[in-house]
Amino acid sequence: MLSKKYPLGFFPTPLEKMENLSKKYPHYSLFIKRDDNSGLASGGNKVRKLQFFIYEALDKGYDTIITAGAQQSNHCRQTAAACAKAGLECHLLLGGNKPENYTGNLLLSHLLGATIHFTGENRKGEDLLSIKQKLEVKNKKVYVVPYGGSNLLGAYGFVDAVKELKKQLSDMNLKMDYIFFASSSGGTQAGLKLGVDLFGLDVKLMPISIDKLGYGDVTLDEAVLELLLEGQKTLGIEKAYTVEDTTLIRGYDSEGYGVVTSNEKNAIKELAHSEGILLDPVYSGRAFYGMLDHLKNKKLKNNSNVLFWHTGGLPANFYYSKELV
Repeated sequence: MLSKKYPLGFFPTPLEKMENLSKKYPHYSLFIKRDDNSGLASGGNKVRKLQFFIYEALDKGYDTIITAGAQQSNHCRQTAAACAKAGLECHLLLGGNKPENYTGNLLLSHLLGATIHFTGENRKGEDLLSIKQKLEVKNKKVYVVPYGGSNLLGAYGFVDAVKELKKQLSDMNLKMDYIFFASSSGGTQAGLKLGVDLFGLDVKLMPISIDKLGYGDVTLDEAVLELLLEGQKTLGIEKAYTVEDTTLIRGYDSEGYGVVTSNEKNAIKELAHSEGILLDPVYSGRAFYGMLDHLKNKKLKNNSNVLFWHTGGLPANFYYSKELV
């Protein structure tokens, strides 16, 4: 049984065929799931997770939310928007030093009313507990949303998303063979895997690794496995998960997190020129390049239906404008 949700976005998000790209890669039929159209301050996949966090925070009487990420964090921007909508105070712990100019997601997080704490080298929430304690001294009741929203409650957002996708596929009389998506903090990946198994969707997940780093001593694969094992118990899934169920597609992340290469630039331009859809340079651009590489090198079965799950991230393009032009 999934937890209750606070309504934050526009669902179901569109599922559409990429007609022009499908002609360019004639061995495949290509589709896209538009979580960039999920609403809430330019959309993105984190809205699905935040619906569960915000419900729990309000239900338990919290008045303040804190979370962490990089300065161009989509998760933090959407958290700021969710807090504004729900009437909660928002504190964001963002890596790096305070820049002279705010742009992209950082600018939007500021406009959405979040209090921003710049945390130097710590961009994965290492300082969450110390900031929480400082706020509690001021009599705030503080709810911590983990880095990327990636705990089991957040993963429920994507278990729920699979249910949504299954209905759309049924209504369109379609079957997907592969789903490509960006995986960075693990919650989206774990939720999709749990959802696929819970709702019996016969599809191969293709998680493209975005960030070479894990969490301290824990790899992303291990973090995802932990969520799968926890979710398997709470959702009553009769499957014994192993690390093989969490394997990421690596290699596209070799330059490191947030480093824009010709791969991301080419992927962004290819989708924009073909379909009029904008990716972002950190997450969806890298994942889309991974999918294109699989298509170009015929790494997928012929005549497959291939879905790209667009996780949003549009505002980051403005921050990376020099690299993209």
